[in-house]
Amino acid sequence: MPDWVGETSPGELLASIQRGDSEWRDAARWLKHRSLDLLKLPMLPLPKALPTLIHPQIHAEYAEWRDREQRRASDEAARVEPRRAAQYGIRHHAWLCINPKEAEDPGFAREVMQLIPQFLQRPNVLGIGEIGLNKNSRNELKVLEWHIDLAARTDSLILVHTPHLEDKLKGTRLILDALKSDKRIKPERCIIDHVEEHTVELVLDAGFWAGMTLYPESKCSPARAIDMLDCYGRERIWMNSACDWGVSIPLNVPRTALEMRKRGWTADAVDKVIYQNPIAFMSQCPKFKLP
Repeated sequence: MPDWVGETSPGELLASIQRGDSEWRDAARWLKHRSLDLLKLPMLPLPKALPTLIHPQIHAEYAEWRDREQRRASDEAARVEPRRAAQYGIRHHAWLCINPKEAEDPGFAREVMQLIPQFLQRPNVLGIGEIGLNKNSRNELKVLEWHIDLAARTDSLILVHTPHLEDKLKGTRLILDALKSDKRIKPERCIIDHVEEHTVELVLDAGFWAGMTLYPESKCSPARAIDMLDCYGRERIWMNSACDWGVSIPLNVPRTALEMRKRGWTADAVDKVIYQNPIAFMSQCPKFKLP
């Protein structure tokens, strides 16, 4: 049971909803966890043996900073979520930053960023991310530069979000320029996520890792991802399903692996992309170890 459920009484939850700090869906989650705990049941029945899968980028429980007390939000990513995931056989690692969607208020962003360093030493925190740009604004770029400086000072890996749709190419170029302008940053320790056909070559040619996000309606479909792999190879590239704001399929990575096999990819080649590549990138952080 998540800590926040155990620590929150029915009265406190109702008061939070009335103040507008919580939503009714939080009450439904609270009731679900309390009921399962009372019945001594897990959220899902677990098979006797779980397959090995690395999901390199997924929003396990996205918490906007303005929705929660700031310190608690970071603590949840670094401490609470790993406990919750462990109940279902999942080893949870976290990336910490202020999301680009929250970066339009530099004063607020600076306040949040002052909290992040204390959590970077947690044993499950891999680095700074997902930083980047959303609308390519000046404020977003300034906050991106702050994140890059923090990553350089703490020798952290970097996970980068690139903008959506028509802003993606311009945003990707701005992000690459910002990273390359800081001579302390090593491209092989940065992954630029959500690449598409018009940005993947730009990222790989600059020496960075590229991430392909597999969504059913936006970003990159499994078929398009395989086409890009056919064109640009298997080096410094991974796939994820992200599972954040839009419609998503948490199992899109293994589904794409099956599609790769149908298109003639060998088992070793599929394993390289969906398993060995994430290991290679994240193992640059000493805290990432296979069980």
